[in-house]
Amino acid sequence: MERESAVPEVGELPGDRGKRVVEYHHETAAPSTYVYEFVWDHTAPAVGPFCTDVDGNVLMDFTAHVGSMPLGYNNPKIVEPLSEFDLVDPTKIAGQDFYLPATTVLEDMSVPGPADLMDRLTDISSQYGMDTVFLSNSGAEAVENALKISFDHTHGKYTITCEGAFHGRTLGTLSLNRSKEVYRRQFPEIPSVHDIPFCTDRSCSPETCDCGFFFDDTSSLGKMLAEKTGYVNSDEVAALVMEPVQGEGGYRFPSDAFVQEIADLCSTHEIPLIVDEVQSGMGRTGEWWASDHYPIEPDVIASAKSARIGATISREEIFPSESSRLSSTWGAGDILASAQGVFTIDAIEDHDLLDHATVRGRQMQEELSDYDLDGVTDIRGKGLMLAVELESKKLRDGVQKEAFSRGYLIMGCGTKTIRILPPLDVTEREITLGAELFAESVDAVQ
Repeated sequence: MERESAVPEVGELPGDRGKRVVEYHHETAAPSTYVYEFVWDHTAPAVGPFCTDVDGNVLMDFTAHVGSMPLGYNNPKIVEPLSEFDLVDPTKIAGQDFYLPATTVLEDMSVPGPADLMDRLTDISSQYGMDTVFLSNSGAEAVENALKISFDHTHGKYTITCEGAFHGRTLGTLSLNRSKEVYRRQFPEIPSVHDIPFCTDRSCSPETCDCGFFFDDTSSLGKMLAEKTGYVNSDEVAALVMEPVQGEGGYRFPSDAFVQEIADLCSTHEIPLIVDEVQSGMGRTGEWWASDHYPIEPDVIASAKSARIGATISREEIFPSESSRLSSTWGAGDILASAQGVFTIDAIEDHDLLDHATVRGRQMQEELSDYDLDGVTDIRGKGLMLAVELESKKLRDGVQKEAFSRGYLIMGCGTKTIRILPPLDVTEREITLGAELFAESVDAVQ
């Protein structure tokens, strides 16, 4: 498969072999999301956004596996460095009990380890003074540990979250979710969680705000924390947790005024600010962190997906100093994931992919806008974290289904929004092809 000329080529989706795999899978699998009946053949040709299923269909994947595949399929920037190593078994060790070599200090070692990845993560977070990392397995664990260290650091009992938030599916992170109720229904929650509106107008000011955050010369957060009239004692707040760009909630990009108010109040009341960068981080928005676009100074960053491993990043003084206060059998012990994370960061830096993501993301927004599609109410994004909002959920679902029939993988979020996540090194040709397939899908449904 040549990336320079590849295009989607599909027959029946799913084909007979795919249907058989899906049926077999569900004989033992618990019900979950399973957005597409698409069975990737990892032994077949795949490169960049293009991949092949078990029936030989070629598809173009602009989901990036929900952001966890930052450089697409079989990217030589990752595959070639990995191919030099003879990987061993186990590739995961009990990483809070044993150590792995680090190429930074042992020059005769060739495979980067967890310490090398943590060094890279603190380097790209140094603008916030962050120097310490706890590695884990997933985004939910990264957020969960961000909560734990904040509770430990402040001894507070309250947590503040945002309407529309999604932070994971563990019981602790579920308590912060304010998106679809199915995530939380009948599950026990940690107590004392308060919420505030999340900005729905990326260009609003306190005077023009209509989402309910700003009102009467104050804000919902300001009213909550007001010294004499508020209903939450700021001294007892362990953390405010927010996604700089909401993911599952609908790819919502807040205004600078909204973020500035949160930054000011967190600073005034000395409330730790946790930013959930599981979807938005690692260069997806054209900066290392989506927070870099906004006037905030996060105290803790939760990362995963594109980092290839869960990571809670902060400053040494915020982490507990007591041994065994944080631990995990598989945390910091994944040889393969650590190496992939290191090579991902190195590739983004070596190939200027932050600037590239900004340029190609702007191209996608412009080309989609040029189609002037009926039923499209908004096109938005930062870098290659892109969203198209449609006038109804029915239309959104129809467009996603129609795109799949053309071999174009895109995903929904929120109630009527489609998210588009090309690989960070996506080409100009691939962006044009993706915009064309999207327009064809909207026209076909309409």
